Amino acid sequence: MTEIISVRFKPGGKAYFFDPVGNQVKTGDGVILETSRGVEYGECVKGNMEVEDDQVVQPLRPMIRIATDKDKETVEKNRAKEKEAFSICQQKIAQHKLDMKLVEVEYSFDGSKILFYFTSENRVDFRALVKELASIFHSRIELRQIGVRDEAKMMGGLGICGKPFCCSQFLDEFQPVSIKMAKTQNLSLNPTKISGTCGRLMCCLKYEQEAYEDAVKRCPKQESFVETPDGVGTVSAVNLLRETVKVRLEETPEAPKTFHTCEICVVRNGKGKRPENYVAPPKSELEKLRKVTPKEEEPGAALSRRLDAVLGAADQKEVKPASRRRPDSRPGEGKQEGKKQENKPYQAPKSGQEGKQAQRPQAQKAKPPKGQQAPKAEGQSGENKNRYRTRRRHRGPRPPKKEGGAPKSE
Repeated sequence: MTEIISVRFKPGGKAYFFDPVGNQVKTGDGVILETSRGVEYGECVKGNMEVEDDQVVQPLRPMIRIATDKDKETVEKNRAKEKEAFSICQQKIAQHKLDMKLVEVEYSFDGSKILFYFTSENRVDFRALVKELASIFHSRIELRQIGVRDEAKMMGGLGICGKPFCCSQFLDEFQPVSIKMAKTQNLSLNPTKISGTCGRLMCCLKYEQEAYEDAVKRCPKQESFVETPDGVGTVSAVNLLRETVKVRLEETPEAPKTFHTCEICVVRNGKGKRPENYVAPPKSELEKLRKVTPKEEEPGAALSRRLDAVLGAADQKEVKPASRRRPDSRPGEGKQEGKKQENKPYQAPKSGQEGKQAQRPQAQKAKPPKGQQAPKAEGQSGENKNRYRTRRRHRGPRPPKKEGGAPKSE
């Protein structure tokens, strides 16, 4: 095992291993390192850790020290010098009429070397430009030609998906991408749809290539002769994502049917002639290939099941009785717990005031025989008088009599 730290020199760039030389470095700390280009400033992305010896490229370069505040000020000054050097170099390129596009300028940590990145479709003779730049900056000048993918990674931007470029965010190295990947994934071969801002094929085509290649192994090719639960026919289209195929049956070739790859049996994979002496199996045998799927529920079936479950749970809860008093018991009775109710004999009410307050059961009036009227009570003048008194009882006191009114009937 080897103890290392992982350092990155640019945001989104590749991470390199260095020897911490016994120092404890935390993630995010700035460090000064010795590299093949000289002394450089980098940012630690992974602190002290141990890895297998096979993962380390020897010789492992050492870390000089952890960056101080003075070192960070030097880095900021170099960033300001880079902007000035960029404008000066563009002016000199225009004076020498060179067919090149300047992309980025990079200063070394100690300022002893300046690196100019540019793109060009052809080879460029920039010897005169290098001499003139060396006389202006009094440092070692290096011009490096890069590709359009490296240019997009340095400059950054947004892709057609609306997100920042993958190469400027997390891709350490570019993976080879070919037009065959677009064909395997059944994408449109229109260059504007499968190309990135750099003009090359999009790097994201590589992400799902392995999944598509695995699906291709399980799916038949087009124009394959297959057996299906509904008969035999030829494959007309393949959907790799859903792993389904459309088959033109021999009985009904004008109406292709869709089947899952697990429901078909390939007799001939790809184009070719129908196998000689081939006899289609009976439909009873082909029907065994059909995939059994659960029946689809009606709309709202899931909601009704949930309601039934909620109502069933509510019914199972214990419902406490509202009162333990018997319906025939009197108010105030049965409040004391632990005492039994005893049946007491009936006692006649006492005379006097207590007797008036007592309630006696009223005797039912005897009904007169049919064809006879009930006897009139004293002080009443007939049925109409009883009705009038009943109505006045609800309306209030009787109004005073007017003079000269009609005589009262007796």
